[in-house]
Parts: sequence; structure tokens; C-alpha cells
Amino acid sequence: MRLILNAPAYAFVRLAALYSGGKDSTFAIFRAKKMKHEIACLITMHPVADDSLLFHYPNSWITKYLAEAMRIPLIGFTISGRSKGDEIRALERAIAQARSRYNIQGIVHGGISSKYQKQAFEEICDPRGLAAVAPLWNVEPMKYMSGLVKHDFKIMIVGVSAMGLGKEWLGKQLGKGSLAKLAALAKKYGFSLTFEGGEGETLVTNCPLFHKKLRVNAANMHWDGQRGIFEIRDVSLVEK
Repeated sequence: MRLILNAPAYAFVRLAALYSGGKDSTFAIFRAKKMKHEIACLITMHPVADDSLLFHYPNSWITKYLAEAMRIPLIGFTISGRSKGDEIRALERAIAQARSRYNIQGIVHGGISSKYQKQAFEEICDPRGLAAVAPLWNVEPMKYMSGLVKHDFKIMIVGVSAMGLGKEWLGKQLGKGSLAKLAALAKKYGFSLTFEGGEGETLVTNCPLFHKKLRVNAANMHWDGQRGIFEIRDVSLVEK
């Protein structure tokens, strides 16, 4: 029987978090801990290109610093191919390693509305008797984004790929003012405010989970006229 956890009514579960360093995977950990689940380890998948349908691409190497900031061990896997099958097989190996090393009972992910991602994760967990925890599933976009700001999540936009999002958003931090502008653009141009459709990518530089905050020391901006990446070259952890 498939075990899917979307609400805090379920009992304690020992979890591995699918972790990109972005807002959704970080807030999913925050919510899971509020639900009294234990986060035993983080799993970061490193895709070979930015067209991955399952995983976050820009700046994924930084998760080793964020894992240190949260004081949670990290398992990192590089995906050798670009197909869905390649990604699924790599994630299966990562989850098997997490289960062997940390005795996990399930995974937690930051899926909001992507049925493709949710189904893929559940199809891995189901035959293995693992829980698939989705604490952000079907959250209302504006309420969710406002909640991130309210809970003092410092979020940097590190990738944009949607009409209405120009290079001025690269490296920009989300706050009340910038969120209001982003919401207006999302309404005007029809993209997802949460970026779950690939319209943008984010990086959390500080939040209540972190014992230290992330400082970006050097970065390069890549813009091709329609889409761009804020490529972070050097970071450090500093006292909050």
C-alpha cells in the first residue's frame, strides 16, 4: 500500500529529504520538522544539464554548504544521463544508500503541483515500503510565497526562464516588495508564481533551519536574451 503523507496528523517518520537548496525543498524540510518528522539526511541529485524534469540544476554544488548550515549529513549523486530513466535509476540508488546508511522510512520532497514529479517519487517509494511526504502539496501559491517571507526565509533567484522575467531578477532576493512585483508579473504573463513549472530557480541563503547563513562571494550572470542563470562561483558560511 502506498504511503503518502501530506498533513501533520501522521506519526513520526525518519526521512531523507530530496534537497536542491531552493525554496521548496528547504521549506519542505521546515514543514516536515514542524510535523515532528526526523530529517536523517539530505539527498542532492546533480543533473548534467538544466533541462532535468525532476531535479534542480543551477548551483546544486552549494547544498554541501547548506547541509553544513543545517547540521544534516548529505548524500550527493551525479546523474550520468539526461533521460527520465537515467534520473529515476540514479535516485533509486541514492535512496537505497540513504536507507542502508541512515535507516530512513521515507523521503520528503518539495512538490507543490507537479503530478509528474509526485508520481515519479511515489513509484520509487511504493514498492520499497517507504513513505512519500509532500508537505507543500496543493498549497495556494500566494499564501505559500508570503509564508516564506513571513518565516524569514532569505531567497535568491538564481535562474529565470519565462516571459516577463528579465535579467534584473537574477541574483535578486525575494521580499515583500519584490514578491508583489513577481505576483503581478505572474498574473500578467501567466507563469507559476511558485516557479514549479521551471519558470525560475531559487537558492535559500538563510532561514530558521540554518545555524549559519550563506554568503555569496562571487557570481557570474549568464543571459541569452530570454533566459538566464545566476552562476554562483564562490560562497562561505558566516555567523548569523
